[in-house]
Amino acid sequence: MLITRIQDFHVLQYKSTIIFAKIVLVLLFAQSCKSHTALIKKDVALVDSRPNRNTKFLFNRIKEIPKQGYAFGHQDATAYGIGWKNNGKQYQSDVHKVTGDHPAVYGFEIGHIELGHAFNLDTVNFKLMKTLIRKAHKNRGIITISWHPDNPVSNKSAWDTIPAVKDILSTGRLHYKYKDWLSNVANFMNRLKGPWGNSIPVVFRPFHEMNGSWFWWGEGNCSPQEYIQLWRETVTILKEYKVNNILYAYSPNTLKLEDDYLKYYPGDEYVDILGIDIYQHTTTEDFVEALKKDISTLKKIGIEKNKPYALSEAGLNKIPVNDWWTKILDKHIANSGISWALFWRNAWPSHYFVPYVGHENTNDFVAFKNLPHVLFLEDIKKIR
Repeated sequence: MLITRIQDFHVLQYKSTIIFAKIVLVLLFAQSCKSHTALIKKDVALVDSRPNRNTKFLFNRIKEIPKQGYAFGHQDATAYGIGWKNNGKQYQSDVHKVTGDHPAVYGFEIGHIELGHAFNLDTVNFKLMKTLIRKAHKNRGIITISWHPDNPVSNKSAWDTIPAVKDILSTGRLHYKYKDWLSNVANFMNRLKGPWGNSIPVVFRPFHEMNGSWFWWGEGNCSPQEYIQLWRETVTILKEYKVNNILYAYSPNTLKLEDDYLKYYPGDEYVDILGIDIYQHTTTEDFVEALKKDISTLKKIGIEKNKPYALSEAGLNKIPVNDWWTKILDKHIANSGISWALFWRNAWPSHYFVPYVGHENTNDFVAFKNLPHVLFLEDIKKIR
């Protein structure tokens, strides 16, 4: 009899534990849903006056990130790396191989989508890219998309600087060619769907580094007025094509003067997110000075305009400087209010911006990843 009662007591205790665990899970799920719903319902003024629910959620989530730190991003992280290329059968990244976690922000490039090609200008298949975007979105990562369209006049690469902007504006001789290009962009964006047919929201960053002279839309190759008109017409045309799952990001290159940031700015009603691209091309001292000066400018403008802001491209090719991640980069961007910092791609052994297995600075990169305010994928999942 005593044994039976003891057994009954343990069974009851076990059932109580199970019930308690279920109650905790329900409460956690309810809290998660509550926070998710709050971010969807939160009023926002976006470029798209009728954004879908997921786009509003993404914007509000991006604004929440600086409360925790800043997110780490990597261009083409899951498409290829040093010594490997995704063949559609694996899901990996150099970042994950080194740190055990994926980036929080995934950068993708759609150059050559305008031409109707099957592969982008970096030889990534567009069908595979959509799969990788779906996977990143399912894992609650953030997706940014850059676009290096070919020169519409010369039909050469984006780096061909023959003037072309005036020719693709509404009054230009190649305007309908450009509209056709944008229809391909719109088709790609509109077909970014989750497993239930829901639109996947992305940050779209076209015509970046316009204050530099190396692209056909850059300084010296078009006037600020022509650039502003190009940006505005691009937004208008994409709206006509019913694209409502993108946030528009404006990102100049390293500034010569503070006033240069807004020189090509198309207006608050045409920009959702502010960015800046800052690479270390020369000395560490020059890079640190650029970070301090330009992020301070970015922060000032972001606060004035009430827009989230990010280090939209950054990096040091091959990372040959010891402790670059912890003592140089993080030291000068932590607590700056940026939502993320995205580092460029690991293309080949002489052109990479994030450590890979066996790289001399992997220990510093892991230490960087472990800083409490540096957010990788598992960290960013909690912001919802």
